[in-house]
Amino acid sequence: MKQLTSNLLMIEPVAFRYNEETAKNNYYQKHLDSISSDEVKARALAEFNSFVDKLENKGVNVHVIKDTIEPDTPDSIFPNNWVSFHQDGRVALYPMCAENRRLERRTDILEKLREKFKITSIVDFSHYESEDLFLEGTGSMILDRENKICYAAISIRTDENIAKEFCHEFDYRLVSFTANQTHEGERLAIYHTNVMMCVADKYAVVCLDTIDDPEERRRLEQALLDSGKVIIEITEAQKGLFAGNMLQVMGHEPLLVMSTSAFNSLTAHQLEKIKAYNPILHSSLDTIEACGGGSARCMMAEVFLPTNQ
Repeated sequence: MKQLTSNLLMIEPVAFRYNEETAKNNYYQKHLDSISSDEVKARALAEFNSFVDKLENKGVNVHVIKDTIEPDTPDSIFPNNWVSFHQDGRVALYPMCAENRRLERRTDILEKLREKFKITSIVDFSHYESEDLFLEGTGSMILDRENKICYAAISIRTDENIAKEFCHEFDYRLVSFTANQTHEGERLAIYHTNVMMCVADKYAVVCLDTIDDPEERRRLEQALLDSGKVIIEITEAQKGLFAGNMLQVMGHEPLLVMSTSAFNSLTAHQLEKIKAYNPILHSSLDTIEACGGGSARCMMAEVFLPTNQ
């Protein structure tokens, strides 16, 4: 199994905006009242295009599919929540918490990918939406594909039983825990695991301070160390600037991809540790981060499918 892929699915936004439905439990989202909705759309598109250009210039194959005006899908720019693509040709579809995010699942996107990749079957977990149970793809689960470990911070958007079912279906071992952040004086569950940790081929960037239970924290640390990862810790403040929302991808060489906000939050020592393994690619995603409450990792759905050649 490979941990890195050079193929990414990214969705070009056409009607990006603040999503009221997801803001209920995504504490990163902010209203940008000082600029018009058209300006928000224009800035988000400019950030998206600049990000794609940077990835492609480094040798990453970005498969861009444009969103549609109808239906209304303000968060379509974050496809990793509704779909994941696997090396054996299987595609997994996931149950989404916000009703308007469920509309992001598009069969035409899969048909477009079939032009270049083999899709052998689709494993569909989305029926759990009828039970108000959710598992939002590789936002909810951090996959160590080489060691077949699935890391999941349990929350309203990350149901432990569905995560267990995923692990059974795809032959992963589940390491689950509760990760919290302080919001308006309260410790509340972090909505997506990928805002507090990233697993690369030889290291992991993780905010261990979000795990309040000492035993759960010890188990997570041990799982990472036992799988041969060097742990690079980030603080809760850095996590709040999307320093956990990173993804290692393969271009001309391995790259760790993040937003400029995340990059600027890191200390010289942390940057030195990361750069010992691979270069860093960062791009400004300020509008997308503010309105969408997601960052670089959320925008990239890794395509591990076999090619048609």
